[in-house]
Amino acid sequence: MTLFPTSVVGSLPRPAWVLDLVLDDAPNIDPQSRQIGLDAAIAAAVALQERAGLDVVTDGEWRRRSYIGVIAELAHGFTLSKAADGRPLTTVTGEVTPKDGGFIAAEARFVRALTTKQVKVTLPAPALLAERMWDPHASSRVYARREDFARACIPILRRELELVIDAGADVVQIDDPHLCLFVDPEVRARHDDLDAAVGFAVDATNELVAGLDRKQARLCVHLCRRAGARVRGEAQHEGGYGAIVDAINRLRVDAVTMEFSGARAGGMDVLGALRSDLSVELGCVGVTPGVVDDADTIVARVQRALQHIDASRISLVPDCGFAPGAGAKVDLDEVYRKLCEEVAAAKRLRAAHD
Repeated sequence: MTLFPTSVVGSLPRPAWVLDLVLDDAPNIDPQSRQIGLDAAIAAAVALQERAGLDVVTDGEWRRRSYIGVIAELAHGFTLSKAADGRPLTTVTGEVTPKDGGFIAAEARFVRALTTKQVKVTLPAPALLAERMWDPHASSRVYARREDFARACIPILRRELELVIDAGADVVQIDDPHLCLFVDPEVRARHDDLDAAVGFAVDATNELVAGLDRKQARLCVHLCRRAGARVRGEAQHEGGYGAIVDAINRLRVDAVTMEFSGARAGGMDVLGALRSDLSVELGCVGVTPGVVDDADTIVARVQRALQHIDASRISLVPDCGFAPGAGAKVDLDEVYRKLCEEVAAAKRLRAAHD
């Protein structure tokens, strides 16, 4: 692929009618009509990315109730509910046992048939599922500890990961905001055994990807700083990536996604501390609603990164997914403008560094 390939992190904002289909809020819609509607919507989402000029496209995660709740499509043992703001919640309340696999693989297969671009597909990290879906009251009867639940999810995710690669995904992104919690000094201070907590997140992901054939697909971990939390006004975590750089270097993947558009991300000098065979999907496009970074701003961010890492190791992406939760209100036309600026920046960078 050319220098500075462009992509999204995963999600795109969904129009209300698409959310109705996904969240089962549309009355009197039979399964076939729902499928037809979602197929048409995702074709449009892919066309938007192609029109913007991205090199790697996704389905916007438009078939999912949530980007991590997709685990309930792969396994039994979960109770689905809604938060006060309408966001879907998924809680483990029973033993995690596999359903027929292939839900995420079907996402990959559908996009693969639509485009000649490279295709990215996302899966949640085991430690992330444990952080978000294990409840001390509702879950401990079945899984005494979060870590026990996470381990139960690994074979489920591994089987789906293999199916996703077989379905034609070029890039598989494993989402892990959980690991990035440990950049925050307050979060670190809450752990009696910090090394064990950080190590478990890394080891769980490494177990998930162990032994995979890297010639078929590139593996990436999204080290999300929860930039998308700005969309919902949620608290964000302080601290730079330097606090977890040793853990990042232990990840047995080909690339990591790191966001650097926000002030909380810390300095880019940490890029120089990454092991030499690790590429970076550089978060250089802000996801804050109402703010569109122009190509000049994006180029300037990438140029700062180039002081610490070679151009051949950098891809361009937004800081985070554009639709962090079903309750988020993000303008799709604005996202298109942001992606166009991302592509324009990549063209200028290629002209300067090719």
